[in-house]
Amino acid sequence: MRSLLHRARRTTRAVAAAAVGLTLALSASGCLGSSSDDAGATDAQYEGTVEFWTINLKKNYNDYITGLINSYQKQHPKVTINWVDVPGAEISTKLLAAVASGSVPDAVNLDSGNLGKFVPSLAPMDDLLPPEALTDYQPNLLTSLRRDGKLYALPWYNGGAPVGIYRKSVVGKAGFDAANPPKTYEEALTLAQKVYDTSKVYGMNELPGYQQLATMGVQMISADKKKAAFNTPAAATILEAFKKAYDGKGIAPGAVTKDTRNYPQNLDNSQLAFMPNALPFALLNTKKNAPDVYKDLAVTTALKNTDGKYLLLAQQTFVVPKASQHKRAAAEFIKFVTNSENQLAFCKLVTIYPSTIAAANDAYFTQAKGDEPSDVARQVIVSEMPNLIDGSLGTGRDAELVEMLAEQIRGFMQGQQSATQALAAAEKAWNAKLAEN
Repeated sequence: MRSLLHRARRTTRAVAAAAVGLTLALSASGCLGSSSDDAGATDAQYEGTVEFWTINLKKNYNDYITGLINSYQKQHPKVTINWVDVPGAEISTKLLAAVASGSVPDAVNLDSGNLGKFVPSLAPMDDLLPPEALTDYQPNLLTSLRRDGKLYALPWYNGGAPVGIYRKSVVGKAGFDAANPPKTYEEALTLAQKVYDTSKVYGMNELPGYQQLATMGVQMISADKKKAAFNTPAAATILEAFKKAYDGKGIAPGAVTKDTRNYPQNLDNSQLAFMPNALPFALLNTKKNAPDVYKDLAVTTALKNTDGKYLLLAQQTFVVPKASQHKRAAAEFIKFVTNSENQLAFCKLVTIYPSTIAAANDAYFTQAKGDEPSDVARQVIVSEMPNLIDGSLGTGRDAELVEMLAEQIRGFMQGQQSATQALAAAEKAWNAKLAEN
């Protein structure tokens, strides 16, 4: 479906892969049309055809999407939905081309990481919907979707808060207490080294990338999103701390791989002790591939940033292009797609989490029971939903920037350059890329 998991949580790039996976696993819904954009328009005036873009849904979710479209059109018989399913890798390019041509879709699913690139060409949602229409969305998920006080997207779904995943039989030898797991990266690094020293099992696979630096309080980008801001002595100190753990084998040697979806040392092959900041899909993989390891897992809260929050590296949103001829109608339809009832139905189909308060408070989440790892993970994620904040850069080039930083850090971890050199090189690359915006 989209690129939601586009940033799996072990590293920012892992999140990216996860986003893609989640995206492909989801389903979207229909669209509402209008021939009027008058502020006082009534539903009867919403007539015509509205073009609605989704990403990679038609093959596996045609029935679900069609059902939503039919349901909406029954309520609004003068509306025709023109559903266009776009390949994930093409969504940004196609939308840019549409904006340039002036012939735009009316409602578009967009990863929050791409939002910044399109803001100048988007219509503010709070100009199209009354204030009361926005009250059910979790406030913490709306903040990053605003620019200069205006809301440019409605949140849809996300991968939820990360969780900590620990192999009890290994971390227990290092003094791990599931009731008091590591809360910061500093504590996770300490545990990782203790694990290797006591059991000769590698601690974790985390490197100090975008997610880690941001979680540890490093400002990554300037307020105007035009310059990198992470090249600081504090960031260099953080890199050095991770390098020490890497050299001491608290961090697995394979952590420097570019393919963060296939670490050489992982939980499934019993060569790794824990993942302090993981998305829950990792549990599903372990349950399938290594059931004995799965039975040995303890699931806890994950690592929080300096404000006690979790960085959500991407969330799925909906936007309305400014050039749309049916802006108000598109916004009303987007509200329908993202209402609590429809989000809850979505979450029951796929392991995702909603952006509305009511959906998150449904018994499906709040009364989740069970004591196996995946059950505990869902309980942890639901309890931590209010602590999620969208940590995406919002540049429209997030994935490229994250990889540029990761590339330099991999070189540093392997002794090819110093921490200051890695940060300086990444800063230069970021500034050049941001100048293209």
